[in-house]
Amino acid sequence: MSKLHIGHNEIARFAIDKVNLPKDKADSYREQASRVREKVKSYLVDHPDFALKKILLSGSLAKGTALKTLNDIDMACYISGSEAPRDVSDLVVYLAEKLRTAFPNMSSDQVKANTYSVTISFKGSGLDVDVVPILYYGDPNWYGNLISQDDGSYLETSIPRHLEFIRKRKKEQDQHFAQVIRLAKFWSRKIKSENPDFRFKSFMVELLMSKLLDKGQDFSDYPEALQSFFTYIATSGLKELIVFDDYYTSSQVPSYSDPVRIIDPVNPKNNASKLYTTSNAAAIIEAAIEAGDAIDSALMATTKEKTVYYWQKVFGTSFQI
Repeated sequence: MSKLHIGHNEIARFAIDKVNLPKDKADSYREQASRVREKVKSYLVDHPDFALKKILLSGSLAKGTALKTLNDIDMACYISGSEAPRDVSDLVVYLAEKLRTAFPNMSSDQVKANTYSVTISFKGSGLDVDVVPILYYGDPNWYGNLISQDDGSYLETSIPRHLEFIRKRKKEQDQHFAQVIRLAKFWSRKIKSENPDFRFKSFMVELLMSKLLDKGQDFSDYPEALQSFFTYIATSGLKELIVFDDYYTSSQVPSYSDPVRIIDPVNPKNNASKLYTTSNAAAIIEAAIEAGDAIDSALMATTKEKTVYYWQKVFGTSFQI
């Protein structure tokens, strides 16, 4: 592969300039999440019977895969107690009421119940914290029933284990693994902006990248790592069963008939891609083939102008070198 005009270093600079959440913002957001957590923890000291048992950072900010466009923080709140409602809508309202109690200085409109979560709005920073409730039953590994943002159903999960899963792989290829995930998410976001019907959630991107890493993929060269990602999608047709053995064995995975089968690494009974149709999969595959072809053309281009043109097919017009 020729990288005369644009190679790893140029893609890395583009990531810093246009893709990644800047470190100062990431630190600021984490500090805000820490303040929320400490507020709940201090309230728990004085109210040990309080229904909220644990609140922690989750999502892309916690995993280190957040994009520059991040404008809110995801947190998970574990709720325990016989009085906690089991109905999804009632549980969200219940969580909002408890958070208002924990934050007595906030006005009621700053703690808002949504369909599947509660948003805490901080007037000073203008930052929103989106809190998802998890019904907790005392499991030592913090498994509980999370409200799925896909369809509002309950889904067994462990937020600490999800974070540990990604953290373990980040350690194997420091910086590079998370960076290639961010680049792929940026590409996916571009496709979504062009086609509102395109679906490819970040969790699936992370799991496909994790499978490539587990298979021995080197992520230290960003053009080659991205090309490997797109090639894997194209050649597998998203028909391969994706399973991880960090927290369960393959024998514990039930038989799935869904078109796409990317299994949650902390729960073998959850197909993270269960709502993806054959049409959804075909759109992802087509987009991956086009991106892979563009990278091939960029690496063979004889001029810088042509090289930039082909990389813009992957990342959009914000890609400028």
